Amino acid sequence: MPDADILVAGGGIGGLSAALCLARQGHRVHVLEQASDFDEVGAGIQLSPNCTRVLHDLDLAAALQDVAFVPEGTEFRDWQSGAVITANPLGRQVQSRYGFPYYHVHRADLIQVLAHAARAEPGISLHNDARVDRIRQNDHGVSVEAGGEHYDGALLVGADGIHSTVRTALFGAEAPTFTGNVAWRGLVPADRLPDGLVRPVTTAWWGPGGHFVHYYVRGGALVNCVCVVEKTGWELESWTERGDHGELKRDFAGWHDGVQALIDNMDPDACFKWALFDRPPMPRWSDGRVTLLGDACHPTLPFMAQGAAMAVEDAAVLSHCLARGDDIAPSLRRYEDLRRDRTSRIQEGSRRNARLFHLSGVEAQERNRTAGASRGRTLDWLYRYDALHANDPGRAT
Repeated sequence: MPDADILVAGGGIGGLSAALCLARQGHRVHVLEQASDFDEVGAGIQLSPNCTRVLHDLDLAAALQDVAFVPEGTEFRDWQSGAVITANPLGRQVQSRYGFPYYHVHRADLIQVLAHAARAEPGISLHNDARVDRIRQNDHGVSVEAGGEHYDGALLVGADGIHSTVRTALFGAEAPTFTGNVAWRGLVPADRLPDGLVRPVTTAWWGPGGHFVHYYVRGGALVNCVCVVEKTGWELESWTERGDHGELKRDFAGWHDGVQALIDNMDPDACFKWALFDRPPMPRWSDGRVTLLGDACHPTLPFMAQGAAMAVEDAAVLSHCLARGDDIAPSLRRYEDLRRDRTSRIQEGSRRNARLFHLSGVEAQERNRTAGASRGRTLDWLYRYDALHANDPGRAT
């Protein structure tokens, strides 16, 4: 399907990645973003080689290296003693093994990198204050009303996140299930912390009924913290809601001194919390000339650090499927077929980790004893995936 007008609802990581991938295939892309600017209020994310493979192919390597932190490894520690349960190398070893780096990036920095590249791309038009209000389609195209304007295209890609308007328009409203987990997030300036407190690795502390993850972003200037605890009484699924710093301290009372130091040095007025909801895999993502991408169709719990990576992979696979066929419907079915099993497996793995990280007693001891046994195989499956060639038999892994 060469040289088509394509509409993308959502200007986040998935939407902007899709626009860049589609423009590379010769399409004209309109990105419809409901916010007044291409910005991001979130904190840090992890970009593994399966994701950076695509971003480097989009010529973003230099821009990413300017804003990212390259971790040396991952460590999993006991919540109370601080003992290392298991560890994995990243850094040069990951680059050598998989061909592409592992980055820690602030979400806002990644969005700016993607948006800058999109603005420089002649085939992409960015539209703000453009929330999708109405979708119409027929055998010849799709019409969208967004922000008081009218847009026409050959197809519409719904990359509008976990509360997707496009998904609701296609398949109706959903009823997600509260997991019983609440996540906190915050950023700590590294210069507030004692030297050596935070190592140049991703650190995950596993404890009974909770876990605490931290890592550097912005070249090591900030430490990103994500703190998850099992609790009820807060079921708001919005990560821009502020939480009470005192409540966060109570949630992690008794944890290691390193965890306490991070919490104590967070800005009390910039702690955010959100309830974590689970959604089963969708049996289909497309209807006619409209399809979904990223969190709009396969939102995952944040326990495998693969949410952004799956959206970027989607973008690459979708663009190559459209490039290989003239008919939209079969191309979209091919895209779904290539992505459904992998993204469903990521969803299930994230769900499983939510249980695994929070064990206690004898179960935790057994988990710790066997923690590294199969991790290498899992990482190979994750990181070797080649979204740029997923549509070529035998080339994706």
